[in-house]
Amino acid sequence: MPAKRHALIAGNWKMNGLKNDARLLAGGIANRMAKVKKAPFEVVVCPPTPLIGLVVEIVKGKGVSVGGQDCHANVSGAHTGDTSAALLKSMGCKYTIVGHSERRTDHRETDENVREKAVAAHAAGLTAIICIGETFQEYADGKSEEVNKRQLKSSLPEDSNAKNTVIAYEPVWAIGTGKVATPEQAQEVHALIRNDLAKLIGNHESQKIRILYGGSMKPSNALDLLALPDVDGGLIGGASLEVSDFWKITQAISS
Repeated sequence: MPAKRHALIAGNWKMNGLKNDARLLAGGIANRMAKVKKAPFEVVVCPPTPLIGLVVEIVKGKGVSVGGQDCHANVSGAHTGDTSAALLKSMGCKYTIVGHSERRTDHRETDENVREKAVAAHAAGLTAIICIGETFQEYADGKSEEVNKRQLKSSLPEDSNAKNTVIAYEPVWAIGTGKVATPEQAQEVHALIRNDLAKLIGNHESQKIRILYGGSMKPSNALDLLALPDVDGGLIGGASLEVSDFWKITQAISS
């Protein structure tokens, strides 16, 4: 990974953890991060929404950012159970995930929905982690490039740049399955995504934007994946729920 792109390791806790779990997990990560001087990586944790306030307080001043797992496209209104990007920002979040495959599948979110949420995130001053990725069937049918190209183009706001946007490639067939793209497969897709970004937001900006790998990254494969020239970090699921595993992944990034 080129030095000009500061690696990002993002932990997506999904719907896991109670208050005491959050204290231990966020505290463990924050305490380790606080001891690092000039870290060659950035860390963000994305807890369930009700735990965000607690986590923000725990990691304050220790070099760990906090993000939401989703946001609504509107600033306010009659949207029971949803959370606005503006509220996430006011709670102390710096990031929010949008378009995760589980949202696209479980809540039938379209590329248009994802783009609207990313627009809202940008407007609120958050960095949007925009997720794209193909299903196993699409992968088996040889449609990976086509799917990722379409999702990227349709989900990306016009004002996207390296400061307000991160792209996460998450092959759906590798999420929570234990399967993982080979380093060669991951690099090929990430390079294609960067090439498409050059067409959408310009070559200069595309070279600065971070593209994360999000398909079952764990300590055993992080070193190989994070050494790839177009992999700028990871969107970590299961391994983000154990302090030691999550921290080992950050240590796979060379200084």
